[in-house]
Amino acid sequence: MSDDTAALVLALATENAELRAALAEAQELLIETAVDAGEMHAGLEEVQRELAVARADRDAWMKQHAI
Repeated sequence: MSDDTAALVLALATENAELRAALAEAQELLIETAVDAGEMHAGLEEVQRELAVARADRDAWMKQHAI
């Protein structure tokens, strides 16, 4: 293997390792984001349920007081 070929192989191997590390970091961030999104979605659903109850209570109160 010539010196140029060896240098090219080494450069490609180094770049490959750097890209793999960047991919692993991006995958980790993606998983964290997905977990956060799931938690936010669950919280939003709870708020929507609470809002539905509050609206029903308001409507019942308004009907009871003829408003």
